[in-house]
Amino acid sequence: MAVHTIGIDVSKEFIDAHRLPDNAARRFANTRRGVSELIGWMGVELVTRIVFEATGRYHAALERYLGAAGYPFVKVNPRQAKRFGEALGARAKTDRMDAAMLARMGMALDLDPGSARPENLLVLSQLLTARRALIKDRTAAKNRAEGLALDILRKQNLARRKRIELDIEALDRAIKDHIESESNLRARRDILVSIAGIAEVTAAMLISDMPELGSCDHRQIASLAGLAPMTQESGAWRGRSSIRGGRHEVRQALYMPALVAMRKNPDLKAIYTRLIEKGKPFKVAITAVMRKLLVLANALLRDGRKWAPEAP
Repeated sequence: MAVHTIGIDVSKEFIDAHRLPDNAARRFANTRRGVSELIGWMGVELVTRIVFEATGRYHAALERYLGAAGYPFVKVNPRQAKRFGEALGARAKTDRMDAAMLARMGMALDLDPGSARPENLLVLSQLLTARRALIKDRTAAKNRAEGLALDILRKQNLARRKRIELDIEALDRAIKDHIESESNLRARRDILVSIAGIAEVTAAMLISDMPELGSCDHRQIASLAGLAPMTQESGAWRGRSSIRGGRHEVRQALYMPALVAMRKNPDLKAIYTRLIEKGKPFKVAITAVMRKLLVLANALLRDGRKWAPEAP
């Protein structure tokens, strides 16, 4: 009896699905009714994995429906999917072709399905996505203000910035209230904010964007965040090690906490100072501190204990 790998491309209006090994394909509307029709078309018993790209708001609803229906699914990094498509020699690009490519990627690489994210993490993720969008709006509004010459435009820009600040504050309260209402999220938050440099918003981002914290070893967790140095060697040539891939949002969230932690955590300060004294660039030194900070968070969550200056 054949088992199926299904590739799905999600856009604002449509969901394109491609099934292997029989190459059946179909397009559905990206609505509740469309998702119901998709589920009916896929069936349940024979589905080995469903592969789709992590594309933010468009895939979030699909992920929720698939998780509730008990489907095994794999979210792949869009960059990895693009490279796989390039390796196949694909030149044209359509939603239907992307769905077929994702199905082939899942089957060829034998991708292992992950577990569905709990509803409380999905809610937290939506709140944080909205907050990030407001942060971008605030930055854009501040940049526009520098070139405004008319009073009416300056006043409108100022009003917009005040509105954005109020909306950010409202979301911060909603994020805090949501974490407070969930005992498991609250326990993880309390451990994370005990670490010097990590405030509540950063803790919320780590809880949402790195749910693996506490369940991986230090090498795995650094690699997931894209903070593990990648060695570049070929024959006698030795290139500089660098970081790449991983979760960009996590690295962004850790940058400012790392700057604070260097001043308050003697171990992290020592790491930074040692690298600078060796002549390493600031970027290399701060990345090492970010990596150590994430590894520390992973160890504390694994052990269920809070950070203390005297703790190893």
